[in-house]
Amino acid sequence: MLIVFIRSVVLYLMIIFSVRLMGKRQIGELQPSELVVTILVSNIATLPIEDISIPMSMGIVPILTLVSLDVIMSAVTLKSRRIRRIVSGSPKIIIEGGKLKPELLSELRFTADDLLEGLRAQGVFDISEVEQAVVETTGAISVFLKKRSQPPTAQDLGLDTPPSPPPVLIIECGSIIEPALKSLGFDRQWLDRVLKKESRRLSQVFLMTADRGGKYTIVPYGGK
Repeated sequence: MLIVFIRSVVLYLMIIFSVRLMGKRQIGELQPSELVVTILVSNIATLPIEDISIPMSMGIVPILTLVSLDVIMSAVTLKSRRIRRIVSGSPKIIIEGGKLKPELLSELRFTADDLLEGLRAQGVFDISEVEQAVVETTGAISVFLKKRSQPPTAQDLGLDTPPSPPPVLIIECGSIIEPALKSLGFDRQWLDRVLKKESRRLSQVFLMTADRGGKYTIVPYGGK
């Protein structure tokens, strides 16, 4: 039992290392080659765990080989657009100028339900609002709405809005994130004053965000 535990821990750490090498992607964003490597790695990793007669090297070496191939392939596709299109394919415009291209849907083996589901995932429930839709190489659908269906921007309304950087997380689970606090130009004394003003102790804060203007949001444990 101890041997199985140790093997599981080693392979777990190996897979984490391998996934980190492959880069940060969600499952739905994986290119075909990356998805193949992910499936193979998961299958290979189970073999030395299930059968302790199989040497650990029989799991580690294939995993490292597959991940190395993926990294090399990524480097090659960065240099060559032609190879990138062969390996990953290319985006397909299925709606252009507000007109659907049924022949491309058939080529991609997309049903009408698949199309509508992809549009709903983008917050679009009426296909007549779409000016252009593109099926990306990951299978996701990107949507550009017609002008009349786009929400107005500050520029459309004639408003001159100054830049407003987003808030930054400065406390998480009662711990101060010092680099984030310094990036805003604040120090521990400012933070202590804010917590005192809000009658909160550091240990009571689940998360706290702040921006450069000093506007902050505190969420204590309990969510109130």
